[in-house]
Amino acid sequence: MPVAPLGVEVRHTPSRAAVCALVGDLDIESLGPAREALDRLVAERPPALVVDLGQVDFCDSSGLNLLLQTRMAAADVDLAFHLAALSGPVRHLLELTGAKAVFTIYDTVDEALAADS
Repeated sequence: MPVAPLGVEVRHTPSRAAVCALVGDLDIESLGPAREALDRLVAERPPALVVDLGQVDFCDSSGLNLLLQTRMAAADVDLAFHLAALSGPVRHLLELTGAKAVFTIYDTVDEALAADS
């Protein structure tokens, strides 16, 4: 059965902050587009980078690793990095692994954006 592609939607706010919305399964077979988008956004160094995870149906350890790597890369260039609108599966994975403690998490994208304005 073919792997459904992961949807990646990037937008910039009027303040130039970047929002990267991921849609679908964030796993080892589908995370390529997310990695490319997040790496590009970190390199662009917007005022803030928010990852919208509200429509992620599944996230495995490789997806979590991508989020952790992006958080570290953002910290290296002093870029505010936030997760927002966690879906149930993502929230469960972050709680189960203890990774929730290392991320700045907001209930909505708007709340995450307001934190840096």
